[in-house]
Amino acid sequence: MCAAWKAIVAAALAGCTAAPPTPDEQHAATLAEWRDMRFGMFIHWGPVALRGTEIGWSRGTQVPRAEYDALGTRFDAPAFDPREWARVAKAAGMKYVVLTSKHHDGFCLWDSAVTEHDVMSSPLRRDVVGELAAACRKEGLAFGLYYSILDWYQPDYNTAGSQGGPGCALSPGEAPSMDRYEAYLHTQLRELAERYGPLLTFWFDGHWEEPWTIERGERLAAFCRDLDPRILVNNRVGRARPDASPPGDYGTPEQEIGAFDDERPWETCMTICRQWAWKPDDALKSREECIRTLVKTAGGDGNLLLNVGLMPDGRIEPRQADRLREVGEWLAGNGESIYGTRGGPFYPGEWGASTHRGRLVYVHVFAWEEGERALPGLDQRIVAAHRLGGGAVDFAQTDSLVTLRVPPAAQDPVNTIIVLELAAPVRGHARGSRVPTAFDRGEHGEWLSAHATYELSSRAPQWSRHEDRLLGGEDYPADFAFHTAEERDPWIAIDLGEPCAVRGLEIENRRNGFQERATGLTAWVSTDGETWRPVWQAAEIRAKWEIVLDPPAAGARYVRIGRHAERDGYLHLYSVRVYGDR
Repeated sequence: MCAAWKAIVAAALAGCTAAPPTPDEQHAATLAEWRDMRFGMFIHWGPVALRGTEIGWSRGTQVPRAEYDALGTRFDAPAFDPREWARVAKAAGMKYVVLTSKHHDGFCLWDSAVTEHDVMSSPLRRDVVGELAAACRKEGLAFGLYYSILDWYQPDYNTAGSQGGPGCALSPGEAPSMDRYEAYLHTQLRELAERYGPLLTFWFDGHWEEPWTIERGERLAAFCRDLDPRILVNNRVGRARPDASPPGDYGTPEQEIGAFDDERPWETCMTICRQWAWKPDDALKSREECIRTLVKTAGGDGNLLLNVGLMPDGRIEPRQADRLREVGEWLAGNGESIYGTRGGPFYPGEWGASTHRGRLVYVHVFAWEEGERALPGLDQRIVAAHRLGGGAVDFAQTDSLVTLRVPPAAQDPVNTIIVLELAAPVRGHARGSRVPTAFDRGEHGEWLSAHATYELSSRAPQWSRHEDRLLGGEDYPADFAFHTAEERDPWIAIDLGEPCAVRGLEIENRRNGFQERATGLTAWVSTDGETWRPVWQAAEIRAKWEIVLDPPAAGARYVRIGRHAERDGYLHLYSVRVYGDR
């Protein structure tokens, strides 16, 4: 139980002079507790595990609809043991679990009174939701439920005909009704909340598809609060009204680490393999990637909901369970730098991330430069520094720079954690979002593009926001990005004003992900703006590149960055910097 909730409960029990917590206070306490947890397990499971294809999305594509809908008649899991799922989550250092109670395919993992398309009509005939809820509480884990608003089986949803329900559930000549579907949805949520509550969250999905509307989403959020004022609701309850944030308590970036945001809570949902549902021989994330993903998420002030897809027999795949236990072993020694912390004061990046609590800052360093890590300046004075777990750390501090030094032999190849003790609690962020690089030290010439101009192949409507910062790359919202309109070969051409020897480039994607939009990225130079020669091409997808041209591109007045793909897309950037000699 978090400190905020304890304080509310203590006040309520102190006597008649203390008013009981209001619904808003109860809700705020749950949200604070959830943010302190930082790490949870997402579980995708259902009859589709029998095929090894993606849950929901493979219906009517990889698996014919009739065959997909009939998988429940063969759904049995001889190794089904939710107590083991909960034990694995706890061993991984996770603090909560979210289960797919119903995905887009409409199959329910509990005994619902309003449909027979559920687990109790399958050979398994066990209340998956109820048994897992009990197992989580026994292990001290909070419990929440994913629920898809979209339902490709229930025929009342299919007014758009995007998937098509079984049809026989409607009377002959009867038209689908979204009002009737909304009543169906509310009935199922009431079943879940009253039977298995208190729930940590309702994690909604499928909100984008017509005929679901903004108004229905707002009613759904209010309905959940009426069911239980403590329950959290994510931002996928419904689309946002123009010029407004989506309803819900927290954001849900998917398969990407969210941008730094210490105001609106958020949670990255990500798979431990590639597919949400179990797939044979799916590519498994490494121990290093799992740990660094958790660290960068916490460093951005978000939670990580890491997904496992259960096997047809009901087990967490052994190699996935082993990987989760490895993360738990790391957290057993380093969890104080994750749990109950806030993100910052240094913005996360390829270099690493930081978290803080009170006067302590935990600096997680992934990448070193000759045994040093340079960071932006802090307003608070550093009084001491050491490695978490023991070991001195040399440091230097000026108004604009913090430099940390750890000998290579003492560096952890995955993540070296340095604890900074400040003279006063952290106030705000470090001075500037940019982590100093070799370019900042002038090792590859001057910053040529600081006062350059540029031309675009096309402009998205929102391009003009912070337009003057594109060639600067800091001090504007981290979740913002410049991008072109959608086209086959988008580009930006930078005019340096005179021929130069270009020696280096820094190219950074949108900071809350979308790295896939960097595929096919190429840089060219030109003396006249008409004839171009390539000088670099992305060999891999990354959030940021620091490119040194050897030899330098002599006589280059123009630099063009472009993206080539097999289909239309965006050029999607946070910043571009060009370095060299005039």
